[in-house]
Amino acid sequence: MSSLLYENITVIDESFDARSGMYLGIRGEVIDYLSDKAPEEHYDEVRSGEGHVACPAFYNIHSHLPMVLLRGYAENLALADWLNTRVFPFEAKIEGEDLYYATLMAQAEALRFGCVSCTEMYFRLPYIFAANEVSGFKLNASNAIVCFGNTDFESLSEYKEYMSCLADPAIAASDRFRLDMAVHAEYTTNPVIVRRAAEFAKEHGMNMHLHMSETMSEHEECKGRHGMTPAAYFESLGAFDVPCTAAHCVHLEGEDFEILARKGVTVANNTVSNLKLASGFANVGAMLKAGINVGLGTDGVASNNNLNMFEELKLFATINKALSGDPTLITPAQALYAATRAGALSQGRKDCGLIKEGFKADIMILDTDNCYMTPVHNMTANIVYSAQGSDVVTTICDGKILYDHGEYTTIDIEKARYEVSSRARRISDSVGG
Repeated sequence: MSSLLYENITVIDESFDARSGMYLGIRGEVIDYLSDKAPEEHYDEVRSGEGHVACPAFYNIHSHLPMVLLRGYAENLALADWLNTRVFPFEAKIEGEDLYYATLMAQAEALRFGCVSCTEMYFRLPYIFAANEVSGFKLNASNAIVCFGNTDFESLSEYKEYMSCLADPAIAASDRFRLDMAVHAEYTTNPVIVRRAAEFAKEHGMNMHLHMSETMSEHEECKGRHGMTPAAYFESLGAFDVPCTAAHCVHLEGEDFEILARKGVTVANNTVSNLKLASGFANVGAMLKAGINVGLGTDGVASNNNLNMFEELKLFATINKALSGDPTLITPAQALYAATRAGALSQGRKDCGLIKEGFKADIMILDTDNCYMTPVHNMTANIVYSAQGSDVVTTICDGKILYDHGEYTTIDIEKARYEVSSRARRISDSVGG
């Protein structure tokens, strides 16, 4: 069992306060030592933490990682046009190995910016699982059900894939890769399918992942079809009877907030994507007041253009102040909690998301020895408002260093970049650019 000790490092502790001059020990997958006094135990490797801070690694709780293939491909479009004229035709041409290399490339990008886990929604999960096995990353992964007709649930290709994955002993044995159920959205399914998907999730102990109230038209059309908001609709069909992460939730109204709080639904706030697609502004202040668990997500690169969670973190902490007219809304500690611990809890990873003895060692090390992090009156505030993704020098997942000072320990980054670039060109050419 390998071990690593950082000495004289600043640590963002479980209360999201900064503690300087600390010793941080990692043994195997977990944090086994945290103190201002040197440990008596031996560690295989000892690193100086001078000029660095150890922070809980990010949990990105709404992503479509293989969409790195579409970076910059679908621009300046409203969501409906974006999906139907660019994204869906491109995705129809994606093959299995495309997904494998795109997932590796996306996870390399996430690791570069201090993220170790995503709540992922895409398709052909065995290829995504294979990439995840190589990278050492964590995923709660789902194949989002889309059904425009009256197809029986058991006849859906997504159902068949879920059954295949559940029967795969390698997937079953993995703790880093967990299967979630996903319903793409209200407008891409029907009540029968949603109910059966919810029952399936409950039968197999799976979390639920879905898009909800992302645009005003989606929200209002659901009310027209079903006489209720998307939140009430999904609740009525049992989608919230298992732990659920609902992405976007931009246009919640009335009792929606109470429903999500009562059912323990986590909201994945995707500020950059919502801004870019002009979807609107989620009422995060009302969510937090209602007691809803709010985490952060990038969405896919096609609607964000990168997987830099530092951008989401700063916007989350600032834009909601302006929208609410309350400059005290969302403290730096609350913002960092949303990007780390809240996401880990939404994935069901109760021993993750904090720097605490006995917790999984999911840690990013930031270089703070630079002009824009000086001086330090409040290190947590500096991380939220001043730090850049490029400040991450080391990313550790389950105690294993996956990114270290520009080098990847598990991913052949040059091969991944070559494969993604060439495969993206092939697909783009086949659909006419």
